[in-house]
Amino acid sequence: MVSIIARHIEQWGYPVPPLATGYVGGASVSVVSDSVRLPVYFPGSAEHVLDLQEDGEREVARAIGFAREAFDSGVWSRMPVVDRQRIFRDAARGIRDAADQLAFEECLCAGLPRNHLVTRQIPRAADNFDFFADFIGQMAGENFEQMPGFRTEITRQPVGVAALFAPFNAPIALCSMHIASSIAFGNACVLKPSELTPLSILHLVQILESSGVPPGVINVVNGRGRVTGAALSAATGIDRIAFTGRDTTAREIMACAARQLTPVHFALGGKSANIIFDDADYPRALDGSLVNIFSNSGQICVAGSRILVQRGIAERFIADFVSRTSSLQIGDPMDPTTEIGPMASITQQQGVLQAIAAAGSAGAERLCGGEVAPARNRGYFVAPTVFRVTDNRLPICQEEVFGPVATIQVFDDDEEAWALANDSRYGLVSYCWTESLRRAQAFQAQTDAGTLWINTSLARDLHAPFGGFRDSGIGRDGPRHSADFFTEAKATISALDKPPIRKLGGGLSGLG
Repeated sequence: MVSIIARHIEQWGYPVPPLATGYVGGASVSVVSDSVRLPVYFPGSAEHVLDLQEDGEREVARAIGFAREAFDSGVWSRMPVVDRQRIFRDAARGIRDAADQLAFEECLCAGLPRNHLVTRQIPRAADNFDFFADFIGQMAGENFEQMPGFRTEITRQPVGVAALFAPFNAPIALCSMHIASSIAFGNACVLKPSELTPLSILHLVQILESSGVPPGVINVVNGRGRVTGAALSAATGIDRIAFTGRDTTAREIMACAARQLTPVHFALGGKSANIIFDDADYPRALDGSLVNIFSNSGQICVAGSRILVQRGIAERFIADFVSRTSSLQIGDPMDPTTEIGPMASITQQQGVLQAIAAAGSAGAERLCGGEVAPARNRGYFVAPTVFRVTDNRLPICQEEVFGPVATIQVFDDDEEAWALANDSRYGLVSYCWTESLRRAQAFQAQTDAGTLWINTSLARDLHAPFGGFRDSGIGRDGPRHSADFFTEAKATISALDKPPIRKLGGGLSGLG
């Protein structure tokens, strides 16, 4: 019997190496016979795909050394902006040209529906490089002449070497944002992707180098967080740390960074409210609510997992939402008709199932789903699940599940909606569906979240800052905020003429 993996490899025609290693100084890291090997599985069938060679302190230090050497050489940090722009635009074209293979590699390791990758996440990765190519071409210094006799100039320079941590749930999209926003300003970097998803990231780095990014500017180290991640967090020679992932890991990274006084940028989780008022455009609100929680099989930090619906339309909405949820197409993520793929790993699957079981025990009413999706080739599937709740303090309403699990709670008036939306330790995004301008403005003023979406599902404007309140992170992505984080500002104050200078010492008369 031909395995599912073998069938997919034959169908798409893309090679899969038996072993993946890090990428340092423009070359793959040498295979070490006694190194730790981490197995990588296809989440759609739980079949073994390849092994990953884990990097420890020595390999991390070597990668940082190459990054520092590349930065100090000036080959990238002092390259004219117009040349960096050209390279970024060439890279964006290279990503689009390789979209099919990148999507195959990402689907193979992360289990994300391939059709979603081809149409959304891979194009977004290319857009990230095009966007920062435009932005660095428009950056300008500042001049101040308000102080008589002086001119003050504000200039920026790259900080040096950045440590970048990217998660498993959107490897290409999120890695590309980390890389583009750091090296656009002339920095070098050491990237640690998730140990679950090595293939597409290594391919991305090779595309960037083939587009003209000098060897050593981007380096990749692989391994688990407690080994490779810990070594990178605690290493000297790192000037900035950017991390996307869970807040528990961020706290450990921050403790390491504190010893070096290394600035950190964290993009963390969410438990976001999706508020539906009785005056909403009902079909759009229903469609958008499904997209907001079940995109990426629920493995997104911006998931609208807490659905708050006004009492006047609640029963209708709940019935329609459950019916549509039960009709979602679960299956092989390589299949273009699949809407819900597997969880990225067996650990992720077990965590989601445990959260579902705990919710039932705590009193949440399960309306559909909640089990391992049957007959799915042993993959890490969880059936899309909907709970009805009456208490927002239940753990299922407070803790990020990171899977296809939604709760629905009924509210009566606007003030109750705002209070429920803000009743969370997170504050990443929030959604609102209403035809009332007054309500939309109140939502903007009353809701504590970094990004607010009104009458729309997921939409990202790269001009805008992206980040969250409270436990959802520190800092923001976005052009100006990235420039603030990945560059150092310098103020140069020049005298225009010969302003008087006090004379100290010199035996002036009258002293003594």
